[in-house]
Amino acid sequence: MNDKPPSTNGTGSTSLIARLKRAIKGEPWSREEIQDIIQQSETDIDAEEKSMLAGVLEVSETQVRDVMIPRSQMVVIDIEDGVDEMIRVIVESGHSRFPVMGEDRDEVLGVLLAKDLLRFFGRGAGREVPIRKLLRPAAVIPESKRLNALLKEFRASHNHMAIVVDEYGGVSGLLTIEDVLEEIVGEIDDEHDPEEDEFIRPEGDRNGRPCFAVRALTRIEDFNEFFECDLSDEEYDTVGGLVLHELGRLPRRGESIDFGGFEFSVTKADKRRIGALRVHRLET
Repeated sequence: MNDKPPSTNGTGSTSLIARLKRAIKGEPWSREEIQDIIQQSETDIDAEEKSMLAGVLEVSETQVRDVMIPRSQMVVIDIEDGVDEMIRVIVESGHSRFPVMGEDRDEVLGVLLAKDLLRFFGRGAGREVPIRKLLRPAAVIPESKRLNALLKEFRASHNHMAIVVDEYGGVSGLLTIEDVLEEIVGEIDDEHDPEEDEFIRPEGDRNGRPCFAVRALTRIEDFNEFFECDLSDEEYDTVGGLVLHELGRLPRRGESIDFGGFEFSVTKADKRRIGALRVHRLET
């Protein structure tokens, strides 16, 4: 007989004994049952720990396609680019690893690490950089791969980035080890994320258009003042709330939406909220 998971009533030892009995005499609990136990627990597990435990369970059910950075948002280097252009891309993006593309966006020649390029210059070499010799093999994975399996591969291979391909072999996006870990522990900020006290920050040009990193908690009135525009703040106070309203649902990272004369691209999001956006004006 498959008993239901024991309820937790705050008495730690009694609860633990009941769970051990359940584990010995019954069948294993489902993930849904374990999730319920975690969320209903009245022990000293705080909200952040509960969220992390839930993330560990969910990561085994989540596929790469659900969290990857889509092709349209990938920062890549063209093998034909000059060294100056490559350095510009590296500096403006703040990333450490870059897919290097061949004749088209479906031909991934390898991965260039910024430190390998810097190390080459550090040896006092000239401007003729043998980029192809600096490339590292690219890990290629299908969209359907589950995150727990990918995390094991990252750990075994010491790769920190994988190129995602669709059923036809075309590049559909990429995923990094940081993306996988964020599904477990939540958003991980680094020095290239918008500063806590900096709600709107210039982020260089992309395709000839100035872009800005905008925190989702930026007040609409502050956004309007910065960009000299007139987005409505009658129903929502923040830019993130307005983007959620326009989409009608919680977006995935990499999704974009156009309204109010701007393109809003989600650069950070988890299962609960939008964290940050990339914004640029649309051509008129």
